[in-house]
Amino acid sequence: MSDTTERIKCLIIGSGPAGYTAAIYAARADLKPVMYTGMEPGGQLTTTTEVDNFPGYPEGIDGPTMMVQLQQQAERFGTEVRIGMVTEVQFSKEAGGIHKVVVDNNKEIEAETVIVSTGATAKYLGLPSEQRLRGGGVSACAVCDGFFYKGQDVAIVGAGDTAAEEATYLANICNKVTMLVRKDYMRASKAMQHRVNATKNIEVRYNSEVDEVLGDQVVEGLRIVNNKTNDKDEISITGLFIAIGHKPNTEIFKGQLDMDETGYLITEGKSTKTNIPGVFASGDVQDKEYRQAVTAAGTGCMAALDAERYLAAVESLEEEAVK
Repeated sequence: MSDTTERIKCLIIGSGPAGYTAAIYAARADLKPVMYTGMEPGGQLTTTTEVDNFPGYPEGIDGPTMMVQLQQQAERFGTEVRIGMVTEVQFSKEAGGIHKVVVDNNKEIEAETVIVSTGATAKYLGLPSEQRLRGGGVSACAVCDGFFYKGQDVAIVGAGDTAAEEATYLANICNKVTMLVRKDYMRASKAMQHRVNATKNIEVRYNSEVDEVLGDQVVEGLRIVNNKTNDKDEISITGLFIAIGHKPNTEIFKGQLDMDETGYLITEGKSTKTNIPGVFASGDVQDKEYRQAVTAAGTGCMAALDAERYLAAVESLEEEAVK
């Protein structure tokens, strides 16, 4: 551990749309924010080739370029962006307390406020061919990327409500949707199953798993294996959507920040306040419903405003105590 401890007014953990938007607002409020990017600077959007649904980009923009621009905007107002991973936290439960954070296991920082924007990580199948073609036809967000496959044949992997919802969404814009369900039944609610079964261009294949994603630069097809018979066959598709869930990046906050049974941080009402005074959560780390860049950015704005108001309230109380 380093001998010197740095004091920061506003620390932002994570560098996706939520983190950068929080940084922009915090910097403009003169909170002198410091951001640690985490292991994936820019967040999930850095693996997205085209972003067509974020306001202000009439021609669309690729994910990595968008994140670079967000960083430049945050830095323009004075945000200090640092490459590093927060590895340990010790939050104060007292209003006006100082929160201690360790970066890369060796640098200790004290922060008056902390904005957690660590996001969530989409679960993938783990196949080498799948990972190689991420951004080349393999996606974990049908709402984000489905438009690019309009009129084409696609496949989706998953059996829950999210998979069923995304399958019906894709069916509205794609020619055919093949839904791969690992077991002989779907986990989705009966209402969602009825919706899937009533959609003529969705084919549900039970006891089916992806054996390999076919294609060199982009997805061209899928080899499917029946896990009961071990029979394999191939279908031609241009897009593969993985809908087997997300994992919020909240491991280091366990035992300190309230979270639901799946690990998403719980915030107070419509605010970004956590159960710890001066600690706020924004973006996908506290949102398992929408998971969009624009909604993440919105909560990033809210977190910075909440942090600013919190600091003002603490300062007011300190002034009253002096009188």
